[in-house]
Amino acid sequence: MASPLIPTPPPLAPEDLPALPPTQDELPCDDGVPVETLRHQFQMDLLIDVMDLWLATRGDGFAGGNMFLYYSLEQTRHNTFVGPDFFVALDVPRGERKSWVVWEQGKGPDLVVELLSASTSQYDKTLKKTLYARQVHVPEYYWYDPFNPEDFAGFALHGNSYQPLMSDARGRIHSPTLNLDLGRWPGTFRGIEAVWLRWFTPEGAMLPTEAEAARQHAEVAQQRAERLAERLRQLGVDPDAL
Repeated sequence: MASPLIPTPPPLAPEDLPALPPTQDELPCDDGVPVETLRHQFQMDLLIDVMDLWLATRGDGFAGGNMFLYYSLEQTRHNTFVGPDFFVALDVPRGERKSWVVWEQGKGPDLVVELLSASTSQYDKTLKKTLYARQVHVPEYYWYDPFNPEDFAGFALHGNSYQPLMSDARGRIHSPTLNLDLGRWPGTFRGIEAVWLRWFTPEGAMLPTEAEAARQHAEVAQQRAERLAERLRQLGVDPDAL
């Protein structure tokens, strides 16, 4: 017996179609609030630039900072803005983003660092920490005060709460997600002498900036040339005459 024909429902009018979630092009990406101090800006840039070089060797991932993180549609309706000072997301395509929109990217950040200041410290250590744990579900959360290097801590997510990550004898904290260490380095960056938060390999080598890597390569080449010149002199050849 033939099945009865099922009538086709009339098409929905445009106003009756379900609303699509907004994209990063449709959402605000800047609140116009400047970074607290020049040192905060430089510290953020240092973390991002070095991490971006490291991610380039992997061929995936994104490192950003001071950009809006959208983790729920409810958040967009209430204009609740969250902007991590620094974050990393692995296993996503490389490329530029205006904001980090979880429903576009398919995931939230894997790691967040907040740079403390007098006006944000209490919030970053309490309400923002709870938000990252319970609503955004960020696996690792760190904070650091660029003007008080002793105020440095890291946490790993267990369930809906963070548990402290212990520092090693050098004061560095190992990131299980990145398999890198986060630690303090006294030195000069962009003309400011301070204690900076830097990335290190588990073996202890500091990940260099692009400028530092170029200097290291130049030093290695110079040392190689000096060894070759010395070898030529031992053979009775004047390297300057070549």
